[in-house]
Amino acid sequence: MPSNTRVRDLAAATPTARDRYIDLLRVASLGTVLLGHWLMAAVTVDADGRAKVGNLLAVEPGLQLLTWVLQIMPVFFFVGGFSHALSYRSLARRTDGPAYAAFLRARLQRLLRPTMVFIAVWGTGALAVQLLGGDGPLTDVAARLVAQPLWFIGIYLAMVAFTPPLLRLHERYGWGAFAALVAAAAGVDALRFAVGVPFVEFLNFAFVWLAVHQLGFLRADGRLGAPAVPAALVIAGLASAAALVAFGPYPLSMVGMPGEKISNMSPPTAALLCHGLWLVGAVELLRGPGARLVARPRVWRGVIAANGVAMTAFLWHLTAMLGVYGALLALDVPLPAPASAAWWAQVPLRIAAAAVVTAVLVAVFRKVEQPAAARPAGSARRVSGPVAALGVTLALFGVLGLSMVGFGGLLEGHTAMLVAVRVTAPAAVVMAAVGWLLVEAAAPRRPRPGGGATAGPVPVATSGEG
Repeated sequence: MPSNTRVRDLAAATPTARDRYIDLLRVASLGTVLLGHWLMAAVTVDADGRAKVGNLLAVEPGLQLLTWVLQIMPVFFFVGGFSHALSYRSLARRTDGPAYAAFLRARLQRLLRPTMVFIAVWGTGALAVQLLGGDGPLTDVAARLVAQPLWFIGIYLAMVAFTPPLLRLHERYGWGAFAALVAAAAGVDALRFAVGVPFVEFLNFAFVWLAVHQLGFLRADGRLGAPAVPAALVIAGLASAAALVAFGPYPLSMVGMPGEKISNMSPPTAALLCHGLWLVGAVELLRGPGARLVARPRVWRGVIAANGVAMTAFLWHLTAMLGVYGALLALDVPLPAPASAAWWAQVPLRIAAAAVVTAVLVAVFRKVEQPAAARPAGSARRVSGPVAALGVTLALFGVLGLSMVGFGGLLEGHTAMLVAVRVTAPAAVVMAAVGWLLVEAAAPRRPRPGGGATAGPVPVATSGEG
């Protein structure tokens, strides 16, 4: 984490007009994701000594209702929409000419740099294990599992890339632009379930999450301020989600479940969108108490410190969890049956250990989440916008592909289906790396002497990108 002195300086420099509640929501939503993953993982060992990672929700289906609270990713994407709207508008005011490439680099730097380090470390490690013939009870499952959360990175890349055009639609149509995305998501599900159109469901990776993202634009313009608006989102979202689950083909769980034919998450469904609406409404209704909480100096310093390493913690938290389970297996500590009394008794210790290991990994890798060195703005080219767009597209597909195929089988050429295309881990890594380099190269990083705009991110206290 940032040093105590650095955190205090950033806290003291925080503008009075800053919406600190947004920063609190960013940290709280990612923290909930980490806690949920640590809690839901249920590792067992079969008769051959191979470890399997199951899901607590599959063992105890009655707990699936908890996902209506713990599936908090819509809040993070809502916060992203708010931050992206303010960032792009500010950058556009201060930049001569098109701001697209500068905006992409400014928003993605703290996202892609730690992601590429994570991919490099895990890819190198998985390849070394395979070449050396090393094996362990968690080797195969770890190489696959740790890459799965990268789907979030891919979706977030798309949100950043689509921010400028969708922001223009928002400024012209307001709630109409949001309603169009909701209607598109509902239409995709109708074509999927009622007509059986193949592959159409993958469009909802865009429509569902971008609709939630669009709510962030509305919040940035103060259109969610009246209490009646978030209350309506809560009522409409909860009622619609409940009706879709009760009378439609949608499962109860708002996260993916092993072996289920239909998932609300992958690809996203209209039920997940309704879930996101009620969550957004709920956090907006809590804005007053939340703002008072984060106004406390000690709380605000904690939020700043957490925002400074949020992406690093997210990327490495499953590595930490599997490391804890690996240590238990190496020490021959018995693993109780998932959801048994003994299993629940171990939960606090396992979560505490995973948190400690995550903190160690954050301490090792946190520096890559900081801004890179600047170069003169004059080095930017006229083609920087198209180059940046190509870069973010390659990075998006590379990261999404890797989230599906994992780091296992690098030499055997294991594949996974990304929409209608089969991808391999090496191809996904190359696409992600080339995309990242193009985004890095496309935009200036500091203004010319005497004027211009800063394209890079500002300090954590004013623009932490979770």
